[in-house]
Amino acid sequence: MHNPYSEIFRTPGTKGFAAAAFIARLPIAMAPIGIVAMLSQTRGEYWLAGGVSATFAFTNAFLAPQISRLVDRMGQTAVAVPTTIVSIIAFAALLVATNQDWPAWTLFVSAFLAAAMPSVPAMVRARWTEIFRDRPELNTAFAFESAADELVYIAGASLSVGLSVALFPEAGMLASTLFLAFGMTAFILQRASEPKVRPLEHGSGGSAIALWPVRIVTFALIFVGAIFATAEVSSVAITKELGQPGAASLVIGVYALGSFAVGLIVGALNLQAPKQRLLAISLAIISLTTLPLLVANTVPLLAIAIFFSGVAISPTFIMAFGIIERRVPEAMLTEGITWVMTGIGIGMALGAFVAGWVVDNYGAQNGFWVSVVAGMIAFVTVLAGQKALAGEDEGNLVSAVPQSAK
Repeated sequence: MHNPYSEIFRTPGTKGFAAAAFIARLPIAMAPIGIVAMLSQTRGEYWLAGGVSATFAFTNAFLAPQISRLVDRMGQTAVAVPTTIVSIIAFAALLVATNQDWPAWTLFVSAFLAAAMPSVPAMVRARWTEIFRDRPELNTAFAFESAADELVYIAGASLSVGLSVALFPEAGMLASTLFLAFGMTAFILQRASEPKVRPLEHGSGGSAIALWPVRIVTFALIFVGAIFATAEVSSVAITKELGQPGAASLVIGVYALGSFAVGLIVGALNLQAPKQRLLAISLAIISLTTLPLLVANTVPLLAIAIFFSGVAISPTFIMAFGIIERRVPEAMLTEGITWVMTGIGIGMALGAFVAGWVVDNYGAQNGFWVSVVAGMIAFVTVLAGQKALAGEDEGNLVSAVPQSAK
């Protein structure tokens, strides 16, 4: 039987950079929660733990597109080496500051500098694009990376917290830092698959976020990220309210499982429909499947509803990145992908906050209203932006970047 995933890994070098990228991106999930687990145990102040973690997360969300823009201009190795070194040193300083009980300001400064960590998901997708540009294998490669992202979020956070609790408070962050160091070293050393630098003509310094397709997809995926976070927060609150708090991890795992499985299936198919239309369909499914969550008042019902609400998450990511690959100039690709990843991260942070507020004030079950509203906004955004996503709204693109960059 034909296996499209085995096909993409027959190309020399793909196994190596994909494996290295998986290890190098584990800190994306491990670091934020690892900081909370570490500082909450050593300092005993959750506000401090949350503040330092938020400093890292939001600074990285702001810096990552700027770093990726430099990657597009100068190459992965030239930019990833110094930024990774800065990030590793800063993480090490954070570990020492925690262990030696240094002043609180040193924790914030270390977390701020650690946010220089480059966007591994964007760089690895740029390598796949370099190999399979304008070929159906690229859809399969993006599906594989979306599945890898799911595994990172499932395994990374659990591993970070588990190590901190089982061994010593700094264990999760120590492991995260080592994964970053070894993963990025292995990734950078594989120069043969590194994308070529393609400078924009006329010395343009434009940003990818000036392009309407990037704006639309990033804005829509902020709300998809909010749905993802709301599912986690509300599931924890509902299972606790039902007297079965231990079931939360199972429910959240089922959510990721649905997304993971369907994403792999979509990646194996050579879908011919326009990607902007498939993205709209995926978001329509996400919107509809948030509704049963409002009436899932038992753990079994919650698990079933959560499973179906997650089935379109990975396909949404696959189509979103596919649109970016087609609508963003090659010289802006890494930055364009990073903006989308940033949107997801911002959405998860905002979604967790808003869902938590709704749960505190209106009850656990009502937390899922955040998912319903977010799903509708994401769907309407992409539906209204179909022409721009299809490349038909050329006038807007011209105003954003030079004619030569389209």
